[in-house]
Amino acid sequence: MAVWYDFGNRMNRRQFAKTAALGTLGTAVWRSAVGAEEEIIDIHQHINFHGRTNEQLVKHQEMMGVSRTVLLPSGSALVRSATHNGKSNGLAARVFGTMATARLVDEFPDRFVYFCNEVPDVEGAVPSLEKWLDRGALGIGESKFHLECDSVPMIKVYEVASAYEVPIVLHFQHDAYNMGFDRFHKVLERFPKVNFIGHAQTWWGNIDAKHEQSEMYPKGEVTPGGLTDRYLSDYPNMYGDLSAGSGKNALNRDEEHAAAFLERHQDKLLLGTDCADPMGQGDKCSGSQQIGNVRRLLVDEKARAKIFSGNAKKIIRM
Repeated sequence: MAVWYDFGNRMNRRQFAKTAALGTLGTAVWRSAVGAEEEIIDIHQHINFHGRTNEQLVKHQEMMGVSRTVLLPSGSALVRSATHNGKSNGLAARVFGTMATARLVDEFPDRFVYFCNEVPDVEGAVPSLEKWLDRGALGIGESKFHLECDSVPMIKVYEVASAYEVPIVLHFQHDAYNMGFDRFHKVLERFPKVNFIGHAQTWWGNIDAKHEQSEMYPKGEVTPGGLTDRYLSDYPNMYGDLSAGSGKNALNRDEEHAAAFLERHQDKLLLGTDCADPMGQGDKCSGSQQIGNVRRLLVDEKARAKIFSGNAKKIIRM
């Protein structure tokens, strides 16, 4: 049996019940306003994100109409080449680490599930991941480290994912995280049992066949056939995470292309939010805006249901 530690941001059950009641009321009002009763699974959120408390996180997810949330932790507090050019990830690890994340899930398993994470190039990374997968983690990620996507440390992480048959969320960002996106097809071919979930700026920029890799938030019309488009089409184990400003930008920049993209890849896309605001609505919440984008651009309710929850259920053992 796992023994959890108090990380100073714990809600007791009375606080949670009060939060849930308030959140449910807010959700009812929100759903009434948009006329939606669709099940939504959010596959990309973090605890203590930009100082947001657990109580605020619960309200946030309620306001967006999310029924189940996948929490993604960081790795250990280390200074390594992988921690973005050797800069310490200590604060992030203490606040966002797997132990702190699992602690919240252990208290409220009806609302949250979690993935595990570890700095890939540290000694003991593999047994650390295995420990958490044995304890109930449902995947690995968000893997956001300054390594080539096909480097030896990352290959070891993929081997763990393959052995446990769990998905992994990868943050692709040119010259920063999981570099070498143009070579990632070799990873997909080498690990056919692993469902890879692509996320972030380089992943979404490459929906465009003419994408300039240094551009993080490109604007304007999209030419179909970029690397991301091809990976989703050609590899059954490649999926896409719609979260964050990068995912929202990908749909907003060319809505005609976005509507066709959502339709074309309805079996390969997952709803994620990755937003740090405490409200779960309004102009500052990219997650609620992205949910609205999917509803507006994808009129087919069955296709929407796949993106909102069906595809997550397919590849994550909820």
